[in-house]
This record gives sequence, C-alpha cells and structure tokens, in this order.
Amino acid sequence: MCGVAGIIDYRGESNTVSSMEAMLRSFSYRGPDESGIYHSPAATIGNVRLSIIDLLTGQQPLSDVSGRFWIVFNGEIFNYIELRAELDRKGIKLKTHSDTEVLVNLYALYKEKCLTLLNGQFVFAVWDKKEEELFIARDRVGIRPLFYTLAHGVFYFASEIKGLFQNPEITRELNAENLAQIYTFWTAITPGTAFRDIYELSPGHFMTFSRRGIATKKFWELSFSTPDSSLSLTDAFEKFDELFANAVRIRLRADVEVAAYLSGGIDSSTTVAYIKDLEPGILNTFSIGFEDKDFDESSYQEEAVKYLDTNHRAITCSSKDIADFFSKVVWHSETPLTRTAPTPMLILSKLVRDNNIKVVITGEGSDEILAGYDIFREAIIRRFWASQPGSSLRPMLLKKIYPDIPHLKSASPNILKMFFGYKLEDTGNPLYSHLLRWNNSNHIKKHFSDNLKASVDGYDPLDSLTAGLPGDFERWSPLAKAQWLETTVFMSGYLLSSQGDRMGMANSIEGRYPFLDYRVIEFCSALPDKFKLNGLNEKYLLKKLMNGKIPESIVKRPKQPYRAPISSVFMGIKKPEYVAEMLSEKQTRHAGIFNYDSVASLLGRIENTGTASEMDNMVITSVISTHLLYTQFIENNNPEFQNAPLKNLKVIQDHE
Repeated sequence: MCGVAGIIDYRGESNTVSSMEAMLRSFSYRGPDESGIYHSPAATIGNVRLSIIDLLTGQQPLSDVSGRFWIVFNGEIFNYIELRAELDRKGIKLKTHSDTEVLVNLYALYKEKCLTLLNGQFVFAVWDKKEEELFIARDRVGIRPLFYTLAHGVFYFASEIKGLFQNPEITRELNAENLAQIYTFWTAITPGTAFRDIYELSPGHFMTFSRRGIATKKFWELSFSTPDSSLSLTDAFEKFDELFANAVRIRLRADVEVAAYLSGGIDSSTTVAYIKDLEPGILNTFSIGFEDKDFDESSYQEEAVKYLDTNHRAITCSSKDIADFFSKVVWHSETPLTRTAPTPMLILSKLVRDNNIKVVITGEGSDEILAGYDIFREAIIRRFWASQPGSSLRPMLLKKIYPDIPHLKSASPNILKMFFGYKLEDTGNPLYSHLLRWNNSNHIKKHFSDNLKASVDGYDPLDSLTAGLPGDFERWSPLAKAQWLETTVFMSGYLLSSQGDRMGMANSIEGRYPFLDYRVIEFCSALPDKFKLNGLNEKYLLKKLMNGKIPESIVKRPKQPYRAPISSVFMGIKKPEYVAEMLSEKQTRHAGIFNYDSVASLLGRIENTGTASEMDNMVITSVISTHLLYTQFIENNNPEFQNAPLKNLKVIQDHE
C-alpha cells in the first residue's frame, strides 16, 4: 500500500517538487518505507511506499521499458504473477519483481483496456510524457481512494484530501449540499466530497487530464441484471468455494507476513478457515472487544480462535479510548462522521502495527454481496407488512431481526409502527429498502443553522442518488436493489473508507478483502435471491458452506451489527476537553453549520433524562465530528498532526 499525488501544470510556473514533497509528507504514514518523485516540465508525480511486494527494487515512480510512461501506484494487483507471465511471453523483460512494473507495462500495451485484466485494489496514475497526458484509474469497488481538483488551470490529485490542501491556492470550504448528503447517506455521493471543488474519482472509473481538460469514464459497474435461475444450490456451493479459495490464495501473496482479523462473526471466521486450509501453520489473528458488553463479541472471538487454532492477540476498547482517539479518526477520515464505529478499527490497526505486521485479511464485503445485513430482512418484513398496513401481527416480525435493541422486546404494534412505519406503503420507490435508515439520519439536518438550511433549501439528496441509478434498476428484484444501494453507497463511501482504508493506513496497515474479489462479487450478483436471503435467513449459501468448518455457534449466531458506544463516549463525566469545546456556543456559532440553541436543547434533554436515542447519538457525533473537521481543515488548526519526514526520498528529473 502507498500514497500517491500529482501536479500537472502545463505552464511550468510552479515550484512543483517542493509542493509535491509537502503533499507526500502530509500522508507519509501511508508509505513509511520509501518515497519518490518524478518531475518533468509539465508533470510532477509522487509516491510514499509501504513495501509489501518486492521490498528491494520496487521503489516508485517507475517507468515502462520504453521510458515513455511513468507510474505512481497505491494498492496491490493480486494476479500480477500471471500478468507478468503474459508480458514475458510478449518478450517484455522487467527489471524488478514488483506488481507496479507489471502494471505500467500493461498500460503501455493496452492503455485503459488493461483495467479489465486486473484483479486487485488500486489507484494508479500514469504520465504519458510523449502525449503529455495523465491517466488515473480506481479499482472496481473503491477500496483505495483518490481525490482531485483543478485550480487556476493546474490539476492536482492525491490519496488524501489533506495532500491537496498543502497547496495554498486550493480553497478550503465545506460544500453545503454534500453535507446534506453525508447527513443522509453517511457519505457524500461520488464524485462529491465534504469540501467544495474537491472531488473523488468514483469506483470503477478512470479519468484523463490533458490540455483538452478532464474526461472521466466508467469501466466496471455492479449489476444484478442477469440472475442465473438454473443454478442449483450444490453447483453454487462448488463454484463459490472455488472462487473464494482462489480469492484468498492470491491475497496471501506478499513478501511480508500476512495476518487476519478474527471478529467472531461468520465472515472473518470464514476467511481465517480458508487461510488455514490453504497455508497450514501459524497464523496471527487480531480482534477488538468492548468494555461495554452491549457491543462486545469477545466470547465468540475466543471460540473461533480455539477452533481455528490461531496465534491471537486481542485488545479491549473503552469509551474513554474512543473519546481519546476520535479526533484523530476525523483527521484521517476527512469527512463528518455520524458514528464512532471507525475509532475501534483505528485502535485495532495500531495493535497490528505494534506487532510488526503490515497486511491483514478481513471479512468485509460478505454482508453486501450475500445479503447479511438486517436492512435486507427489514425491507422484506416492511413489504410484507405494507400489503396489510393495518395488521398488528406483521410488524411483530421486526422483533425477530432486532433482538439486540432492548426497547423493542416489549414494543406494541403501535410503537413498531412509529419506529418502522416511515413511508411503509411506498413500495414502488426504487430506494424503498433504505428510506427508513436515511430518514433517521435526516434528523441531523433539523439542527442545521439558518444559513445552512437556506443553502440547501429545496435540495433533496435522494434526487442526486436516484439520478445515478443503473438504467435497468427498475427490473431488478427488491433484494438486488437493496444490495446495490448498500454496496454502491454505504460500502464504498463509508465502510471501505472511514472504517477501512483510512483506519488501516493511519497505522500503515493494508487490508485485503477476499469477499470483494470482483469475480466473487459478479458470481454472487447472479445468484438467485433465495441462495442469499432464504426467508429471513441471511447469508444462506455461506452458512451452508461453512457448516462443520467453523464453530456451529458462529454459523448459527444471530447477526450482530458492528457498533461502538456513543453517549458514554461524549456525555460521560471524564470526556476529553475537545468535546466541550466542539459543543460550545462559541464553536457552534463560529463554524455556522449547526444551530446552537437546537443542539443545546438536545444536550440538555439527554443530560436531564440520562438517555439518548440512536438518532440523538448520530446528532451528537455529527456535531462533534463536523466541528473537528472544520477546525482541522478549514481553519487549518491541527497541531496534533504534524507532517512526518519522507523516507529514502528519490527525485527523478526528466527535462526531455
């Protein structure tokens, strides 16, 4: 894993090498092992490297064999060995053993068509010195990030937004409409970000920048257009097993040790079971537990460790830990947050790094591609209930899928209607499965300042999302629609960012995700719905496949969403000083994002009653995180996060 950055200035007027050094230093934790810069009259591209494959000769930037194309690369091409063999058959002799050199030579041969050959998680940029054109591509589901902007005719890109902001000519300002998206979907819809005129390259897209300007094109998209109704369950088992085993196998390729997360759920237990089957021997695994037992899964983790025989290390997270690290989490996330859940992932990645490990395999993606989330079952029950909206029995099914919500255990049908009845009968809405969740998030916007409300008056984030739906979306099954929304919006924009790349790379840790191998995704998207969600039995195929291969209690355990405490973090007696500051009248009025009187009223009610609803918690987290973001990025007041020196910096000057 690495960090990349670039400045394309056809005027050749700016001091781009020193600017590039500043950009790279701002996220040098992404690549603490080596760094490099390529500089020509029009282009300066740079890289900070976390050495994982070809530790000795893989320093970037690298060129193809002709010297025409120069690359900086963040990520891994897991099938690079097979692709290298193809280059060898064509007589192309490489100087290194890195996947980076394979990639740049593939691009030299095939241009953008090379993207269909790649199995990996990547962002890479190639400068064509002959045509003076930049090419940038991002992996299919957006595991690795890339941000860009155009200011005064100069094009900038970087792995993190803070890299762009090292250039003083780039304006620091929040985007009101994108904030409205974040407080609805928990993320901005790409290419938007929280910041005005700062854009993110969308997953599965590539772009070019030349004297003609910016051009962007999609090379892959998630589709549920062709379900295979003829597939038997037995055949599905065999094919999934074959694909997933290969996905795990190629993700074990590294010149450093590969470890794994083991959370106690079926997903991480499955990945660890496959690793142990493919490479018997000692496997280091890691997990995090919580002092608050409402969130803790330690007993399942211990059972999985014993069954799978791993060398395990665990850490217990307290509310104080979350409070202490939350400011750093916002700094790395570069977006407002509605939950504290990313924070334990930062703490966990630190544990991994403290044990001198750079790579972990994790179970992310399974819930999206195999319909594991409660939201999929909730949508089924709501549709069933909507056909008889006056029924007092049908809403009671919701208790079955939310046993972890205490106040629902004794809830009456009327209470359930209040909690789950939002737009119950709007079943023809293409966004039906997620309307309830997004309406709950929407409560954050009730606390907007008058100025921000005026800025987004008449703007509906759902319109932005609906406009980008696939052309045949209406013909998909309700489950397929829900999976597309969850995968495309939430997984890419939030899970793989704020809980994935950002929390791992903050501690120089690379995560690898076998469930997100594009072959596995495409296979699962063509499965009959009943193989994924059988009645209300989620991840049906995976459970059947793993029966007898991991502990039975883990296969049969009810779904427990990954969550972290909020109220006890920010409302406790021993909260950090920054919490009071971020909730203060001075900060609230200064930032101008939220209405102080409205927020103060909410905080007073919580303090008086000692209770906070899920929506209350989201408001508290949103206010604190947004004010932290404002302080760190808009005001540029971030003394806690100093830029680190660049390691083994190599500068290539090309004056041709």
